[in-house]
Amino acid sequence: MIEYVQRAGNALLHRAEGGFNRIFGNELNPLYHLGPLTFFFFWIVLVSGVYVFIFFDSNVAGAWKSVEYMTHEQWWMAGIMRSLHRYASDAAVITIGLHLLREFCRDRYRGVRWFSWFTGVPTLWLVVLLGISGYWLVWDQMAQYLAMATAELVDWLPLAPGSMASNFLEGQMTDRFFILMVFLHLLGFPVALIFLLMTHVSRIGSVDFNPPRGLAIGTLGSLILLSIVKPAVSHPAADLYQSPITLNLDWFYLNIYPIVDMFGPGVAWTVSTSITLLFLVLPWLPPRKERPPAVVNLDHCDGCQQCARDCPFGAVIMRPRSDGRKFEFQPEVDPGLCTACGLCVGACHSSNPYRQPNATLHTGIDMPHLTIDTLRNQTVEAVRNLTGSRKIVLVGCEHCSPVHHLASSEVAPVTLPCSGMLPPSFVDYLLKKGADGVVLTGCREEDCYFRFGNRLTEQRVHGERPPKLFARTDRGKLRIVPASPLEGGDLAKALESFKQDLASSVGEEKKHG
Repeated sequence: MIEYVQRAGNALLHRAEGGFNRIFGNELNPLYHLGPLTFFFFWIVLVSGVYVFIFFDSNVAGAWKSVEYMTHEQWWMAGIMRSLHRYASDAAVITIGLHLLREFCRDRYRGVRWFSWFTGVPTLWLVVLLGISGYWLVWDQMAQYLAMATAELVDWLPLAPGSMASNFLEGQMTDRFFILMVFLHLLGFPVALIFLLMTHVSRIGSVDFNPPRGLAIGTLGSLILLSIVKPAVSHPAADLYQSPITLNLDWFYLNIYPIVDMFGPGVAWTVSTSITLLFLVLPWLPPRKERPPAVVNLDHCDGCQQCARDCPFGAVIMRPRSDGRKFEFQPEVDPGLCTACGLCVGACHSSNPYRQPNATLHTGIDMPHLTIDTLRNQTVEAVRNLTGSRKIVLVGCEHCSPVHHLASSEVAPVTLPCSGMLPPSFVDYLLKKGADGVVLTGCREEDCYFRFGNRLTEQRVHGERPPKLFARTDRGKLRIVPASPLEGGDLAKALESFKQDLASSVGEEKKHG
């Protein structure tokens, strides 16, 4: 059942991502930067909230009036900041929801990745509580409705029945209770949220907290424009002696309250608790069987630290050398963090296939399920088996567009956990072994299953990051083609185009020969 849901979700996501790619390009596609965008929205909420608080009267009698003053009399600044505060908060809920959906559909929440998912679920509660408390502080009819409904929710719990509703028995809210809500909204919930967010990303290496500059500027500009065109406004002032008649609910934050109205607090608690528990146990429904983690071979490691720099999950940690050799450091793999992506193998300069030509190829760090020696043997054998006029090795990531169906007398497909596992020196090596060209395909730009595989591959090939592709290698015989699982047709077209380019290149060489 879960697999079918993931397939359907992936199909929708890939189409949406393709549409955004055509509009914004890969680099500025918002669906590729949902995590950084969420942090960016939180910053907007923080800055706008501080500004709004300057004019806010934090007591029951003055709260609504001060918000009305900002909205209507100082609309050109405080009013815009109030609206920006509201819309950035809603935008954060949208990006969080989409981030949750993408991680689930891409199956990036199970196995060693369970921790980020598990610690991310409680942040949803804190974000919602922040939103509810923010609406409460306006102290309009919406806040009145939330106050009474929340009191009903809290007092249903057997902890202290009736204690919260007692604040409204005399037809008014006490300033002391209102100040408590101000404290929770301004300090209590934000501090707890920051702690949980840092915990959420603590087992991820090289976290991108900021979206690309162009995306940040465009997003901020859109929110400001929305704040000007459709400013956030309040309901009439709260009056505990009268019941609100018409309310415009913010469904991003207040979706549980209609359930309270229709079915009572017991059902509301049951629904919200059940959904929360389901989300918490999802990584084990069913548990994911992981491949064995990377292993270190100190006999072929000089402690260069590149494997640790390139590991996207912080699974490789450098420790003081233990074998008495002259090198200062050695890598150590945390099996609880290793996703078996093989990026560390591609980062190791000992993975050079020209080493040990007549013996088993060893490297400083290797994958037990697919060793560097096995990879060398497989790729060389693939070249030997090609009989066509052009011999192309197609190296693909198992999480992008499948490559096995493109096998032919001219194309030999090789599938890796991540295309970043292939050391750049293999490209030169395969060309020396008789290949006319090499095509590397992986996840789309900015959307790698292992976070940085496509980025590292590009940087290594272009000489921006070690290990670098040899300067002598003919770049015209190498093509990098990112492709999602739904873009098999695009990959096939790119492959045919590459064949034609190779044929033209051979023709030019013969012409000038």
